[in-house]
Amino acid sequence: MREIFQIVPDARALKALTHPDRLKMLGILRLEGPQTATSLAARLGLNSGATSYHLRQLAQHGFIEIDESRGNKRDKWWRARHESTVIAPAEAEGDARDASMAMMQAVVSHHAAAMQRAHDTFTDLPPEWQKAQTLSDFTIALSADAARALLDELHALLWKAKEEAPALGEPLPQGWRPFTIHLHGFPYVPEDGGET
Repeated sequence: MREIFQIVPDARALKALTHPDRLKMLGILRLEGPQTATSLAARLGLNSGATSYHLRQLAQHGFIEIDESRGNKRDKWWRARHESTVIAPAEAEGDARDASMAMMQAVVSHHAAAMQRAHDTFTDLPPEWQKAQTLSDFTIALSADAARALLDELHALLWKAKEEAPALGEPLPQGWRPFTIHLHGFPYVPEDGGET
């Protein structure tokens, strides 16, 4: 098993990461490997100056770094420093809680966009990948302790799979591709916002 590197950002770093373009850039660097500001700008429809600024902000807060093994002084390559960002809004207070909540909102938007892209491209997938996709939901009556225990079990299973898998951003074996699992666990809130 390989080691998974994580970052637990402070409130200032979380605020920097909530910018949607920075969140996208970090995701690309984590999932696809090193990139230049020019290549990221073209993919995200940004100018290279704005992209370079966002990359410097991500680097300042420890999310990414220059890949010294590639490029030159004019053509810098950037790489992610970690595979995962960990936030714990339930334990945060004050500015840290506000930053965590802003980050969670950015993640909700990011996940919704990713799920929409998956839906939009479903028919383009080979049949074996169509069968490996699901958009499921399970609503179960649980206590807070039981809900936490269930999430802990699911997280343990997912971390084990991640540790046993090849690292993202590097060449993958034939027939393999990055596979995304979004895990959302929350108390049910009725459509009208009322009590259950």
